[in-house]
Amino acid sequence: MADKTSTSNHADPGPGFPNPNNPMRPISNHTPPPYWQHSRGPSYSNDSTSDHLPAIILEDNTLTKPTSSSGLWARSITIDDYVIVHGRHSIGAYVVWNCKVQTLDGGPMMIRKRYSEFDELRQKLVAAFPLSTKSSLPPLPPKSAIYKFRPKFLEQRRQGLAYFLNCVMLNPEYAGSIIVKDFIFPPDL
Repeated sequence: MADKTSTSNHADPGPGFPNPNNPMRPISNHTPPPYWQHSRGPSYSNDSTSDHLPAIILEDNTLTKPTSSSGLWARSITIDDYVIVHGRHSIGAYVVWNCKVQTLDGGPMMIRKRYSEFDELRQKLVAAFPLSTKSSLPPLPPKSAIYKFRPKFLEQRRQGLAYFLNCVMLNPEYAGSIIVKDFIFPPDL
């Protein structure tokens, strides 16, 4: 003789529901949460939209420049050394920084800049790009009237200026601007 509970067509509805096939199970008075009820309607997203999806198109963009980097034209920037230029009677001496810009399309370009020109570039970039310069434009290395010609100070300044110039020249927003173009290629006065 077969057990009635094993041949029944009724599934166990879960805790708290009366089960006529299991008289030993207590009946609870609480209402089950809705996530215990496992009834689902049909999914319409798969049925109705699968016929109207466009085909996937593969594109090879390895040979084209992305538009986000269209302003980039420099590969790297280094400041290799400096020259101290003395004025008459050692008054008015200043430092000129020798910068090497390696371009993407050609060889290196050599430019010479004073600290004041870096400072002017930074001020113009902050004025032209007030939102992005807060996070992506580092400060210039500090000035010093006392140590300005000492080798250790000049080495720290060289490193700081090189970092600043790399942040400018390798940022497509800045590198493509007329401000940077005028810094690298000063207009004839």
